[in-house]
Amino acid sequence: MGAVWVGRDELLGREVALKKIGMSPGADLPDLARAEREAKLAARVNHPHVVAVYDLVDEADEQWLVMELVEGLNLAALVRRDGPMPPDRAAALLGQAAEALAEAHAAGIIHRDVKPSNILVTETGQVKLTDFGIARAEADASLTQTGLVTGSPAYLAPEVASGQTATDAADVWSLGATLYHALEGQPPYHVADNVMGTMFRIVNEDPPRPGHPGWLAPLMVATMAKNPDDRWTMRDVQRFLQSGPPKSEPTRVAAAAPLPGVEQTAVLTSPPTPQPVAAPRPAGPAYSRRRRSPLLPVLGVVALVVIAVIVTALVVGGPDGDGGQTPPSGADGTSQTPEETPSQSEPTESPSDDGVRAQAMTDFVQTYLQTVVDDPAAAWGMLTPDFQKASGGFGKYKKFWDPVDGADVTDIGADPQSGTVQYSVSYSRDGGDGFDDEVELRLQDDGESFLIAGETPG
Repeated sequence: MGAVWVGRDELLGREVALKKIGMSPGADLPDLARAEREAKLAARVNHPHVVAVYDLVDEADEQWLVMELVEGLNLAALVRRDGPMPPDRAAALLGQAAEALAEAHAAGIIHRDVKPSNILVTETGQVKLTDFGIARAEADASLTQTGLVTGSPAYLAPEVASGQTATDAADVWSLGATLYHALEGQPPYHVADNVMGTMFRIVNEDPPRPGHPGWLAPLMVATMAKNPDDRWTMRDVQRFLQSGPPKSEPTRVAAAAPLPGVEQTAVLTSPPTPQPVAAPRPAGPAYSRRRRSPLLPVLGVVALVVIAVIVTALVVGGPDGDGGQTPPSGADGTSQTPEETPSQSEPTESPSDDGVRAQAMTDFVQTYLQTVVDDPAAAWGMLTPDFQKASGGFGKYKKFWDPVDGADVTDIGADPQSGTVQYSVSYSRDGGDGFDDEVELRLQDDGESFLIAGETPG
């Protein structure tokens, strides 16, 4: 959308970037209104991760945008040079871009052309979002007047590719597609010369997923969702990227053993509608998004205790090294070895194991409740994919939880054998009446902690 030169500001004695703007695609004459709009919209987003706009110069029939000069590479060039990025590095860079876009959305501005080449990266790892050439204010009446589909085809949201008006949710998709490029080393869609074929795939096929997204997998689902209502807000995306990998999230509690009779799948899901998926806590003060609970340090201790119990059971044992039991004698009076004892080939759980597991399940649900009250986007990742789908998508989930500012849980109990947690809960809501509920959550072991796989409201 314009050629860029390095220039010198003689008045202030600094190097700047000069961008010649104003030409619309296929036009022969400059579009003065477009040039002025780009300058004004970019200048409205005053943010450290947005390329600053200094001036708009109109000379003869040419318009020049005077901008901050950013030394470095754009994200596309960086990926070409270094190859696919590990999740942590991609998150560190795109978290900055998400922060800039969240500020633009808060100002009522939709970028509409988020892609790797519009994300500049300095040698120190600072990100600068650039090129508001086709950006629009949400209230701009000219949004649908031209009938043109604007943006880079490989990163277009499905609704935009089908001719609908772009909203801030379209920028969320495009940032997700940009994250895909960073993780895979290539765009999610290959355009080549077949632009119409690419747009057909974007509109009609399921979104592609990166092969090794790591802890960013939930974000790929929440950004590249075909239905705009199912996507996270840009602020949610920013928080997720900047919160770091799961070890820094208050959502994991060590589990002692797989849940009996529960199929082991590594998926994410969502709560049923219209009832909430709430997590319980023992009787006491209600959780509130305005007051952080001291629960999180305790959870770390609980995890260590669980690990210590497992290690003790496996290593220390009793006087005979098998947990205090003497190996059974054979018919000839000799002791049988473990290999000769058929029952030892099948794992068993002692009552103490069940107690530890019940505590871990209860702690997980308590953590979920605080998380969903404080940050529904983070809590969304604590549900299995099937449950997310059954809940109607993140948009409906978030709409329910946003007004909830506290939950007081009583009568909580866990059944490790069935993998369920039951509790009573009283919800409080911003500017509205609270309500009570009886809930049973079904948990699924994910190999490291739990995920919520279903809910039975009372």
